[in-house]
Amino acid sequence: MTVMKYKIRHTTAYHYAESVTHCYNLGYILPRETDNQQVLDTKITLTPKANEADVRLDYFKNRFYHFSIEVPHDHLDVTVHSQLEMIQGPTIPVEFPVTCQQAREYLAKAPEDRDLMAREFILESPFIKFSEDIITFAQPSFDDQRPLLASVLELTERIFTEFTYDPGFSNLSTPLKAVMEHKRGVCQDFAHLAIACLRALGFPARYVSGYLETVPPPGLQKLVGADATHAWFSAYIPELGWVDFDPTNNTIISSQHITTAWGRDYSDVPPLKGIVFGGGDSSVLSVEVDVNPERPEVEEEESSETTDQEPKSSKNTEKPSNSPASTTPQSSVDQSPDSDD
Repeated sequence: MTVMKYKIRHTTAYHYAESVTHCYNLGYILPRETDNQQVLDTKITLTPKANEADVRLDYFKNRFYHFSIEVPHDHLDVTVHSQLEMIQGPTIPVEFPVTCQQAREYLAKAPEDRDLMAREFILESPFIKFSEDIITFAQPSFDDQRPLLASVLELTERIFTEFTYDPGFSNLSTPLKAVMEHKRGVCQDFAHLAIACLRALGFPARYVSGYLETVPPPGLQKLVGADATHAWFSAYIPELGWVDFDPTNNTIISSQHITTAWGRDYSDVPPLKGIVFGGGDSSVLSVEVDVNPERPEVEEEESSETTDQEPKSSKNTEKPSNSPASTTPQSSVDQSPDSDD
């Protein structure tokens, strides 16, 4: 069993045109525990200091950070340092035999609690709307007699090959209809598209937000802040459970994917959102993410040894949102600096 340790630094900074008198915020910026991910330590630093701050759990058992700053300030810096262990899980059986038709029948009966809970992720949600275009695009991959897992793998590959990754195309307000029409988007769009396809055909799917470790080209040093927030999706396979897929990179997720939160779609798990009072008409945003691996440990039943392991190269998918923190007095806004793109 291979255990990979990571140190993560995620910094979000706003500089406002005018002084902000006070603000109230929450952020999904803390890695969560999963079957393959154990959080060892987390430290949050705010400038200026918060008047009130705490860590809470939401409906999906994600950790989120809630804070308020009640002194005048013209900049806000939020830095999170996390340490965690990633345990390489068992190999996903890509020919897992449950077919699409069997999956629908199984979910209709929901014999176990986890099946019933998964059905929450079949409905539409704020960013996920069904349409004939979505159904038409999805159906060729989901023959009733075909294994569901193989169908989801094909959908992931089709999104990767048929759509162009374009950081300049979309923002948080771009609907799936535009993504479908132009065949362009970013990781958030591709995750939403896959989720819409699955749910429209009756299969549970959820949105996953996190980090992606990137690897520099051979011979070059890794740049500070060059890693990325990222987004992918998870599909529920009856009798197997949740399996995560990254359509931006055409892969089942690996130890390079670090989970912070999951929900119905992006609206459930934004990296940072809140209310600000004052601030003028504009703000300047900067985001930096560092995902630094330590040497992996290989555990065996009777002995253990340490080996060097170079993670495979992945697409760097970070893109700052086109809608940074609003500075309209007394307005509730989505402060989404690193919108999992």
